Amino acid sequence: MVTVTRYTYSIAGRSYRFKGLADVMAKASSLKSGDCLAGIAADNDEQRVAAQMLLANIPLKRFIEEPLISPEHDAVTRLLLDEQDAESFKKIENDTVGDFRNRLLSYSSNTDELSALASGLLPEMVAAVSKVMRNQDLILVASKCQVVSKFRNTIGLPGRLSIRLQPNHPTDDAKGIGASILDGLMYGCGDAVIGINPATDSVDGVHRLLSSIDELIQRFEIPTQSCVLAHISTQLKAMERGAPVDIVFQSIAGTEAANKSFGTDLNQLAEAQQAALSLNRGTVGQNVMYFETGQGSCLSAQAHHGVDQQTLEARAYGVAKKFDPLLLNSVVGFIGPEYLYDGKQIIRAGLEDHFCGKLLGLPMGCDVCYTNHADADQDDMDNLLTLLGVAGCHFFMGVPGADDIMLNYQSTSFHDAHYLRQVLNKKPAPEFEAWLQRMNIIDENNLLLPVNEGHPLLMAQ
Repeated sequence: MVTVTRYTYSIAGRSYRFKGLADVMAKASSLKSGDCLAGIAADNDEQRVAAQMLLANIPLKRFIEEPLISPEHDAVTRLLLDEQDAESFKKIENDTVGDFRNRLLSYSSNTDELSALASGLLPEMVAAVSKVMRNQDLILVASKCQVVSKFRNTIGLPGRLSIRLQPNHPTDDAKGIGASILDGLMYGCGDAVIGINPATDSVDGVHRLLSSIDELIQRFEIPTQSCVLAHISTQLKAMERGAPVDIVFQSIAGTEAANKSFGTDLNQLAEAQQAALSLNRGTVGQNVMYFETGQGSCLSAQAHHGVDQQTLEARAYGVAKKFDPLLLNSVVGFIGPEYLYDGKQIIRAGLEDHFCGKLLGLPMGCDVCYTNHADADQDDMDNLLTLLGVAGCHFFMGVPGADDIMLNYQSTSFHDAHYLRQVLNKKPAPEFEAWLQRMNIIDENNLLLPVNEGHPLLMAQ
């Protein structure tokens, strides 16, 4: 006999009691070293399954009635509740978490229906349903979601796969960065963004890097966008000095306090969005923001409020949604094994993050990555890359040799991007594809063409 009360699940004479909704969510989560570090993870698999069974019986509307983090003390909670569309929620307002899972997996659940639901969902609802889904469920539902974003090209169309060209250099050396950019372009990478993590966060340095990328883009009429991933305040100052800013970057998290630890808040994000929009540099659209996130960021900032790291990650997506980004990137294994211990945890987290972001209506990418002290290897990354490709992930990273020599972690390479486009029969963004063909980099079948020494891109170096 099974008995379910508000926060107790009883079966075969044994009862599992939970402190409240946040505790149920934490105990229902797949095993993560970060939740163990926070002392909120399930004690064992039996308790985890009991929490999942209880969670499946909880009504979705309870996440509105009982916020996991008080709106009186957290600006992110206030934002999420204010932005939740009651009219869109009506269709599922009587669903439990388990009902919602069944709805998402049904044959009748299609792209249009899921798009219509997105504005009515709280991130906590989406996180909850992911906790009662297998990896294949996360892949199937995410593959039904379609989100399109635009700046100088169109990202997220069916049958398309974009790549962020990431040409980082430990000293921001112009020649080293330039060589990496040209290498990536010759492999068909760079349609998501040419995005540099600067070694130093100075206004002059950001201005110089942006100007050099912009010169290349303008010279060869490349239909893509640039970004230097400095702190948002540095990018604002660079814009004030006339820097050619296409896309504004910032790391964000799922609580007000965690965002404060990043040196930002909702008001500053809004200011940066308006500043970038005022430059009017897009040609096919005006999605001007690029956000990066990662499970564990709130805990590492001691700003998790007793909420599990995957739910907090989904809340960060609610922040991103407010600002209509071009790109949202889960840097899934970057924070380290303290939060995602091994390849298995990284793979699960990557699939969860992608599912939650896509269901909330966001243009999701993933930095399929791990740090050198994690119990993971490149085979794990091949697996996650392929699974996310099947799930319809919008973009991945293109790092020379998959080894970022500035940030000192392992990611995915230009070769990996070409592999995935081949195996899944996917093409770059349409405007970028046309440019690649015009530049004799790929043929009509999306295969790389031989490069001769006189190619104009190589002459640019």
